[in-house]
Amino acid sequence: MKPHLPALLLSLGLSTAAVLPAAAYPVDCAILLCLAGGWPASAECAHARAVFIRRITPWPIEPPLQIWNCPMRASFHGEAKPIERLFDIVVRGEPVPLISIPETPLALKLVQDRADVDISDPAFDFVRSIRVFEITYQQRRNRDGDCNSWGSVYMGTYGAQGDYSRRRSSVSAVPAASDLAVPADCRDYRHRSVFVEWRDYEGSYGHEEVHY
Repeated sequence: MKPHLPALLLSLGLSTAAVLPAAAYPVDCAILLCLAGGWPASAECAHARAVFIRRITPWPIEPPLQIWNCPMRASFHGEAKPIERLFDIVVRGEPVPLISIPETPLALKLVQDRADVDISDPAFDFVRSIRVFEITYQQRRNRDGDCNSWGSVYMGTYGAQGDYSRRRSSVSAVPAASDLAVPADCRDYRHRSVFVEWRDYEGSYGHEEVHY
């Protein structure tokens, strides 16, 4: 799998003549591939990143990558490696055969909240690198001169098969790249944001923060 990924990612940044419009394939397939490649410059990746960020923009806050909506195994051509199957869907514009997808009036979800193929291989560590922080913090000094502070942080992470979970965290766990900057002198301060960070296939760091 690993030797194929750089070439597939490079192909995504080349001519878009053979690529279907963004709405013609599951956008989470594009998010997965573009995220792995460090969001290369293309109309498809620009759209994928916009959806990725819009999902963490309150309210409601959603998992930015919903890998269970990317049908990597839906194919008439036998089993393909996950990354190669992803390339077929997003770049070559290969249609997703409806016969292999359960009929549902809801959004495509081939498996319940996880990838429909085994993505435990380290090649997919970039999926598990995604962390989402929902941050609320405020502080002020009361009439008696005491410093009162209150903070609430929730962290969303991805498991071995792309399953998403959310749990309570702490202000101290918020990454340094966030704009959260608690003043040492206890002056009035408020911060509300959703912060997402990730690493691409090669380990390069990226992040985005939405304030509200």
